[in-house]
Amino acid sequence: MPNHSVFNPQNQPVFTLITNAYSSPGTVAPPETSAGSNGSMYISTASNSSSLGLLGGSVTITLQISNPGSSGKTLYVSRIAGGTGISLNLLSSFSANFTLIKGGTLTSPTSASKLNTNFSSANVSVMTANSSTSAVSGGTAFFALPVNAGQFALEQTGSIVVPAGQSIAATLSASLSVAGVLSTTLNIAWWEA
Repeated sequence: MPNHSVFNPQNQPVFTLITNAYSSPGTVAPPETSAGSNGSMYISTASNSSSLGLLGGSVTITLQISNPGSSGKTLYVSRIAGGTGISLNLLSSFSANFTLIKGGTLTSPTSASKLNTNFSSANVSVMTANSSTSAVSGGTAFFALPVNAGQFALEQTGSIVVPAGQSIAATLSASLSVAGVLSTTLNIAWWEA
C-alpha cells in the first residue's frame, strides 16, 4: 500500500498535513483526556421528578458550579448534558427550556456531589456544586434553547471558562398540561487547572 495515506486521504474535504504512522500516529485528543488521566476532571448531577395533578404543572432543576475566590484554580466546562422524562397516558402539551446563567443565586440550595472521573485518583474538586428545584435568580443568561423530551448534550471542550470568584448555572424547566410524571436531569462535567 505504498503512497496511500491510510488515515488522511488527500481527496477528502478536510486534509491535514501530518505524517501518520503506526508507531507515532498523528491523532489529537481533546484536553479532557489529559485532565481525566491526571485526576482533574469532575462531574456533578442533579435531578427532580414530580407526579403532576390533573391540570399538569412544571418541574425545574438547576445545577450551579461555583469557583471560590480563593481557589487558585480555573474551571473549564467540558460538557453539559441532561434531559426530560415523561410518563403519561394522555396526549399532552409538553414544553421545556434550557438556560445557562453566569452568576446568580439559588433558592434553597442543596449540596450536589462532585465525582472525580478518574476513579483511582484521590484528588478532590475545589469547586462548590449546588442544586435547586427553582430557577436561578439574578445572574446573566447567556445561552438558552427549547428542548424536546429526551436527552441532550452540549460539548464545550473548555470553551466556557469560569475564573475564581465566578459561577455557572444550568437550569432545565419542563411542563405538561395534563396529569403525568415529569422529570428533569442535568449533568455538568468540568476540569480544573
